[in-house]
Amino acid sequence: MRKILVAGLALASLAVGSAWAQAPAPLRIGVIGGFTGVFSDLIGGEVEAAQMAVDEMGGKVLGRPIEILSADHQNKPDIGVAIARKWYDVDGVSMITGIDTSSVALAVRKIAQERSKIDIHTVAGTVDLTGPACSATGAHWVYDTYALARVVGSALAKAGDDTWFLLTADYAFGHAIERDLTAVVTANGGKIVGTVKHPLSTQDFSSFLLQAQASKAKIIALANGGADSVNSIKQANEFAIGKGGQKLVTLVNFATDVQAMTLPLAQGLILTEAFYWDLNDETRAWTAKFRQRKDKLPNMVIAGAYSATLHYLKAVQAAGTDDAKAVMAKMRELPVNDMMTRNGKLREDGRLVRDMHVFQVKTPAESKSKDDLYKLVTTVPGDQAYRPMKDGNCPLVKN
Repeated sequence: MRKILVAGLALASLAVGSAWAQAPAPLRIGVIGGFTGVFSDLIGGEVEAAQMAVDEMGGKVLGRPIEILSADHQNKPDIGVAIARKWYDVDGVSMITGIDTSSVALAVRKIAQERSKIDIHTVAGTVDLTGPACSATGAHWVYDTYALARVVGSALAKAGDDTWFLLTADYAFGHAIERDLTAVVTANGGKIVGTVKHPLSTQDFSSFLLQAQASKAKIIALANGGADSVNSIKQANEFAIGKGGQKLVTLVNFATDVQAMTLPLAQGLILTEAFYWDLNDETRAWTAKFRQRKDKLPNMVIAGAYSATLHYLKAVQAAGTDDAKAVMAKMRELPVNDMMTRNGKLREDGRLVRDMHVFQVKTPAESKSKDDLYKLVTTVPGDQAYRPMKDGNCPLVKN
């Protein structure tokens, strides 16, 4: 009996060990962002949105369970690099997404390139991700600085708003936005009647705004972001610039920013987004599902986390592998169709081409609820919104 018992235990042990050995390794996706920094409200909800995509796939792909990892890069490139290295090298992460802050995004891109791993950027705006820093295994998913400038600039210039004054943050991001916007405005017959540059983290915009007001330009464009953008909007309201007939345009703002500012302050503001929760029945249905997980208004980068993750998983399924090059080939082959994209196309340089929308923030009288923020001005087709691939200096593209 003792021999039989020992033999039985040995067989059971072998069976358990065999089952354990045959258990498929999980497919891991990393969501990285500045979750405790100045962009925390902007990106809060990315992890939940990515998980929605996982659940939509049934939690598995190719028989492998899907796991979402998340980490805070604290808006520091060195921390972002350390996280990416550990995820790719130790934790077996196949794809990293999110990645706000352009300096962090470019640093993580280098790590992904070195390891031939996939990185899909849904938050950082730098157009260099599809230019000199493009990657055979990388994608830029939601928007970029070129599209933000081009979409709103061309739409307003064609509508007759032909004189512009630019209030620009005096660093690389502001200079790039000013350059791209100037090119778009002049190409559409408009004129830049004046510009003024302000230091990063300026507290007092009064002198800059008075110059803009005195210019009599039809459009005052804010080529800045974050706290600088919010502060300049607040102070423009104090000077009653909107009431004087001039339109205030911000090149980088989100629904979450507008809701934080409140409509009395943000009313009349013109901006560009790739997604708005109340655009159609599909966006409303998706938003209702998202808010069951996190009770906040999703913006385009939160929606983008879902979109990028879902398309990646569909490509893994279609490719029959998580090999980066094979998956990227499928991501380019398959059209992107979800609640924020119609027949989107992932180009060779990594740019996802999708329609972009110009919105105007409603007045308090026009709004029916705290989430009723925008009215649609126009929609710009993706092939008109993004920089032509031949102009990006991406080394993957043969002109």
